[in-house]
Amino acid sequence: MSSLKGVRVGFALCGSYCTYDTVLPELQKLIDEGAEIFPIMSNNAYTTDTRFGKAQEHIDKIEKMTGKKIIKSIVEAEPLGPKNIIDLLVIAPCTGNTVAKLANAITDTAVLMAAKSLLRNKKPVVIALATNDGLGMNMKNIGLLMNTKNIYFVPMGQDNYEKKPNSIMSDMTLILKTVQKALKGEQLQPVIIELSK
Repeated sequence: MSSLKGVRVGFALCGSYCTYDTVLPELQKLIDEGAEIFPIMSNNAYTTDTRFGKAQEHIDKIEKMTGKKIIKSIVEAEPLGPKNIIDLLVIAPCTGNTVAKLANAITDTAVLMAAKSLLRNKKPVVIALATNDGLGMNMKNIGLLMNTKNIYFVPMGQDNYEKKPNSIMSDMTLILKTVQKALKGEQLQPVIIELSK
């Protein structure tokens, strides 16, 4: 029996475009485990073309994988918690910008509204970090969220301590295990890990 059969997961992507190639296979793992996925994208993720791909290419791929249209506005994301549409939210990649806003109660994207919507209903939110300032200006925000009930972190480490000493990246291959633990109200341990090079 699949471990996530019958579980409805919101999967939200922010603008760390360079991580999409590692994040999308992990989204597929959730699908393979039986989860019903509701895809969500921030406005920047939904509209920005970068050297890592065109926005429409990402949209098409995600909608094909999940079989659902992407939730891309605050209005579309607001009912997710109150109407009991999803059981858990994954934010992967979660940028430093989104971490800072979530920690300071700013709700100006579909991703942040989805998180607020679930937290107000005491449902789990799983954060997979991808930020260049995790050990800098954003450390205080990460600390605040680590002490917030119903928020769980995908284990993380320094991804390039020589060239980017403040950069923190979650091990995206641990998204599934973190989700399984979060559904039981547990944080996957250890939270701080050494990333393979």
